[in-house]
Amino acid sequence: MQIYNYFTVIIILAAAFGYFNIRFLKLPRTIGVMIIALLTSLGIVLAASYFPELFVQTKKMILSVDFYTILMKIMLSFLLFAGSIHIKLKDIKSERAPIIAFSTIGVLISTVVVGGIMYYLLLAFKLDVPFINCLLFGALISPTDPIAVLGILKSANISKSLETKISGESLFNDGVAVVIFISIYEVSQVGLANMGISDIALLFLKEAGGGILLGTVLGGLGTYVLKTIDDYSVEVMVTLAMVMGGYLVADFLHVSGPLAMVVAGIFIGNRGRDVGMSSITEEYIDKFWEMLDEILNAVLFLLIGLELLVIKFENIYILIGIIAIFVVLFARFVSVGIPFLLLKRKVKFEKNSFPILVWGGIRGGISVALALALPRHSSGDMFVAITYIIVLFSIIFQGLTIGGFAKRLTAKSAKKAQ
Repeated sequence: MQIYNYFTVIIILAAAFGYFNIRFLKLPRTIGVMIIALLTSLGIVLAASYFPELFVQTKKMILSVDFYTILMKIMLSFLLFAGSIHIKLKDIKSERAPIIAFSTIGVLISTVVVGGIMYYLLLAFKLDVPFINCLLFGALISPTDPIAVLGILKSANISKSLETKISGESLFNDGVAVVIFISIYEVSQVGLANMGISDIALLFLKEAGGGILLGTVLGGLGTYVLKTIDDYSVEVMVTLAMVMGGYLVADFLHVSGPLAMVVAGIFIGNRGRDVGMSSITEEYIDKFWEMLDEILNAVLFLLIGLELLVIKFENIYILIGIIAIFVVLFARFVSVGIPFLLLKRKVKFEKNSFPILVWGGIRGGISVALALALPRHSSGDMFVAITYIIVLFSIIFQGLTIGGFAKRLTAKSAKKAQ
């Protein structure tokens, strides 16, 4: 009953903060909810001496929420499916080279760059952290979050091609980064001496390839079921069962659930939409997943804001976190720049796409969830605090400025063209 009560409070807060944001702040929905939750957390901390029971109960509620399980095992499947079901396959095909490069090579480069720099940065602060732990941090901070940026970019009137690059990269690099994180974590547990390169490659192939294969099977099966009936309420439930059951199967088979959901969503959103949905079913499925996406995003960003109450901050963590912001931005510059230069001769990139891709690499809830999955010993608390600082900067400063930044670049290019 207590869990239900906590869930009720979270939904009430998400609705209240969402209303306040739309009514008064008028910020992008998810960012507005997170900022209000963050300010509420700060207010609760400041008022702790006057209202100690409020502080204790709120902290107890947040501690009772297993953020990693809530996001990675429950919410992520819905969020990725909801995002990918609206992706047009023809757009993905036309931009497949940069999407694949940014979401695979880019994530690997970012992981190594962040991990390497953080290792020496921590040594400079006389913190002896194993290199493999720094690589784990590089993997968890490398995926970008499509949730916070896409709505803003749409209002900036960027080209459809660039929007597809950013959304496609963000959807796929979530899954790829999780696979890399799991692979590095397995190595850290077993020991590099006990695992050869072929073992690591096989683990990566099983997770990533298995996830893509499972997503294809789920999408094909879902399309067949939708094709054989014409009842929008049952068809909506079929998509819901496909996501929940599919993620359960992925967990059981130890393959990438995130990649499976992205592939299944693209399959249903294209092939399933063409051959298995009437116009009424299509409308209801779109509305259902859009609504679920909005609710889950509001809850997710609310929880990110409230997590401030339970994360252990020390002065040295804050200082390293501020420096790490620039480390991650530099890694984003390099991880986008290398594939960009390699593909520039064969792929058409829009004018000013490079700076928009770099600044639009916003970090979000997945990074926080993966950081919370780290063991609390072996620098886990430090990496959680650093991750939280980077994510807050990314969502608030990059999220609130990317729209204006894109508009200024577009206007500047238009002016030069005249």
